Amino acid sequence: MSVTILPFTISDYDEAYALWSVTPGIGLSSVDSREAIQHYLDENPDTSFVAREDGRLVGAVLCGTDRRRGYLNHLAVASSHRGQNLGRELVAHCLTALKSKGIVKCHIFVYQNNKEGTAFWEKIGWKKRMDLDIMSIDIPK
Repeated sequence: MSVTILPFTISDYDEAYALWSVTPGIGLSSVDSREAIQHYLDENPDTSFVAREDGRLVGAVLCGTDRRRGYLNHLAVASSHRGQNLGRELVAHCLTALKSKGIVKCHIFVYQNNKEGTAFWEKIGWKKRMDLDIMSIDIPK
């Protein structure tokens, strides 16, 4: 059994959403609806990926750009496949895709209480920024 990494398409959505739903540290909201993810994929073609083994989705990551910087969201690997460098491979695919678009910097958002996630990102070379605060607003409908 080998894992294959493929471009994320909307046909992967249900399985990816199910994986995200059971992965600690991933926050889902209305911006993760099928329609919102389709829009995200349309705006960011060829930068998000899934991992499949024997047809079953075992990893997923969203990756996009604002044309200045890249952003990774919702990296998840099935518990059965953790510790096998699959998360690292998905991230590498994203960074290669961003580089091909001329993007030289990438950001992630990690919940402060997500110790496992923080440890993963630090292990693969990402640095915590202490000079920034993230601020958000919900835009009224």
